[in-house]
Amino acid sequence: MTDRLWPTLLEPLRTREQARREVVDSGVPEAAAAWRAMVDRPIGDAIADAIGNDLIRGVVATDALIGTFARLDDPSLQQNVCFLYHLLGGGTGEWHVPVGGMGAVSAALAAAAARSGAEIITGAEVYAVDPNGEVRYRRDDDEHVVRGRFVLAGVTPAVLAGLLGEQAPAPPHGAQVKVNMVLRRLPRLRDDNVTPEQAFGGTLHVNETWTQLDAAYSRAATGALPDPLPCEIYCHSLTDPTILSPALRASGAATLTVFGLHTPHSLFGDDEPAWVRAQLTDAVLKSLNCVLAEPIQEVLMNDANGLRCIETTTTLDLEHTLGMTGGNIFHGALRWPFADDDDRLDTPARQWGVATAHERILLCGSGAQRGGAVSGIGGHNAAMAVLAAV
Repeated sequence: MTDRLWPTLLEPLRTREQARREVVDSGVPEAAAAWRAMVDRPIGDAIADAIGNDLIRGVVATDALIGTFARLDDPSLQQNVCFLYHLLGGGTGEWHVPVGGMGAVSAALAAAAARSGAEIITGAEVYAVDPNGEVRYRRDDDEHVVRGRFVLAGVTPAVLAGLLGEQAPAPPHGAQVKVNMVLRRLPRLRDDNVTPEQAFGGTLHVNETWTQLDAAYSRAATGALPDPLPCEIYCHSLTDPTILSPALRASGAATLTVFGLHTPHSLFGDDEPAWVRAQLTDAVLKSLNCVLAEPIQEVLMNDANGLRCIETTTTLDLEHTLGMTGGNIFHGALRWPFADDDDRLDTPARQWGVATAHERILLCGSGAQRGGAVSGIGGHNAAMAVLAAV
């Protein structure tokens, strides 16, 4: 299914039926069953039918729950869409780390844009957008106005609605916490049959059995923080050592990124961000420590000021700092990478899945029909819609 759908993400939207035929007519005997399992029924059914082991079920199911607060049998199928996007990349689901980190991708995009004549303005705050293509922003206490035939918006649809002076329904809240760490060395594991390099070389799942994921959802749904907190961990410095300086590499230092699940934005309401950050940091470290032979705190590196090299980003931080409404990393509800059969696809913007209620305002970020990730697909498709319209 992913092999057939992946190439369509950089093309005009298929309808649901066209996408189904693309999969089912592939000649693979299991294709029709795969479509039904992914698109018509909760993905939890397919996972439970295929796998009997509680641990392996949980490891597989995690991809359906990243940033998504849902049960695996949720009738909304939001978990199915999340699962599909996690498996869709390249048609194989392989995840790649860019050499130099994600900042290298941003820098390359900026350089390409500048070579083509784009002017990049930073430190500016857009405060109003008009449907006629007028954008107002502040920079250095001065107000500016720019006009364009099209305005491509990388903000969340809810933020864009506010800039347009419109009301938008609140999107589903985010449900994750992310903790970044720099370590003096990788920690020792309780299981001495596995080296730290082996354990952290891919994705390390902690407290993410099928039963634990369901219990964590149930606890969070009652307004309590999951205990233990399901976590998955990445060591990007093992995959790409270039993200560390030569001196750090020589010292044996390592980075860890921990992603905690089922911590919905609504759990904290209007709490103080610093208090929420401290509470979630403790929950993440407690969960991680249960598989280590030594507390992770003992191998944390200190910075030049003597402070521990640990950074926790909560949904409150994402909303306050980056304008991600409700701390949702997908800018809103993820949608299938195809249109409903009765959707109007009568303009380039609609055909490419980047339309808003205004002809000249297009979505180019994760809020686009096939956004919701760091793929850049939303930006590509917005550019294609502009080219088709001019």
